[in-house]
Amino acid sequence: MSEQKKNGHLIMLVVTLIFGLNIPLSKSLLPAAMSPEGLTISRFAFGAVAFWMASIFTKKERVPLKDHLFFLVGACCGVIFNQGLFLVGLSHTSPIDASIIITAGPLFAMIFAALILKEPITLMKAGGVLVGASGAILLVYSGSHTVATQSSVAGNLMIAGSSMIYAFYLVISRPVVARYSAVTMMKWMFLYASVMVVPFFYPHILEAPVVQTPTLKPVLQMIYTLFGATFVTYLLLAMAQQRIRPTTISMYNNLQPLIASFVAIMVGMDHFSMLKLLAGALIFSGVYLVTQSKSKADIENAKVKAAIKLVEKQEI
Repeated sequence: MSEQKKNGHLIMLVVTLIFGLNIPLSKSLLPAAMSPEGLTISRFAFGAVAFWMASIFTKKERVPLKDHLFFLVGACCGVIFNQGLFLVGLSHTSPIDASIIITAGPLFAMIFAALILKEPITLMKAGGVLVGASGAILLVYSGSHTVATQSSVAGNLMIAGSSMIYAFYLVISRPVVARYSAVTMMKWMFLYASVMVVPFFYPHILEAPVVQTPTLKPVLQMIYTLFGATFVTYLLLAMAQQRIRPTTISMYNNLQPLIASFVAIMVGMDHFSMLKLLAGALIFSGVYLVTQSKSKADIENAKVKAAIKLVEKQEI
C-alpha cells in the first residue's frame, strides 16, 4: 500500500472517531437544546465562517466558473441534503436504526462508482461491503439498549436518503478534489450552502433554548458538533478523497457503531461480549477486503504491465 493510501486510511479513522461520537451527542441536543433545522444551519454558517477564516492562511486558488457550478452541486449533495436529512431524520428515529441504515452507504457508493466512474464491482469489493455491513448490524443488535426510542418510517427514509446523497457526492467529486486544496473546496461549498439556507431558517437558531438560556453541557456539545464534527471532519474528508476511493471512504461508516459500542463499554453503559468481538472482526474484515479490491486504475495498470512483459518476451 502506498504512503498516500495509508495517510488516507489514517485520516478516515480520525473522521470516523469524531462522527461516531457525534451521533449520540447530536441526538441528545435534539430537540431540547436546538431543533434539527437550527442545528443544521448552525453547522452551515459555522463551516462557512471557519473555512473562509482558514483560507486566509492557505494558498489562494483560482476557481473557474465550471468548477463553481460543481461546488454549488456539492453544497447541495454533500452539505445541505446530507446534513439536513440526517439531523431531521435522527430526530424522528433511534440512534440504533440510524446506525444500521448508514451501513448502506458503501453499497450506494459502490453502485454510483460503477455507473459514473466505471469502477468495477469485483467479488472482493462486493463481499467486503456485505461483510462489513453484517458486522455493523450485528454489533448494533448485540448492544444493551436500555432506552427505547420510537422510530418512524419517514425518519428512517431520511437517514437512508442522506447516505445515498452523500455516496453520490463522494463519487461525483472524485475528479475535482485533486485540483483544489481541502480548504478551497469547503469554503465555497459551505458558503453556497449558507447562502441558500441560512437566510430562510435563521430564526431556528435565535429561538433555540441553547442560545436563549445557555447551559454548560449543551454549549460544549454544540462546540463539539460545530468545530469537531463539521469543520475538522469536512476538512479531513476532502483530504481523504484525494487519497482513497469513494467506496473505501464509505466503508468507514460501518466503524461508527463500533466506536459507539466501545465508548459505551468504557463508561459502563454496555458490556464486552464475544458477539461484539465477532462483529468488530467482520467490520474490519469488510474494510480490508474493499481496500484490497482492484480499482479501475489497478486493472488498467495490470493490463499495461502484462502488455509490456509480452512485448519484452517477443523481443527476446
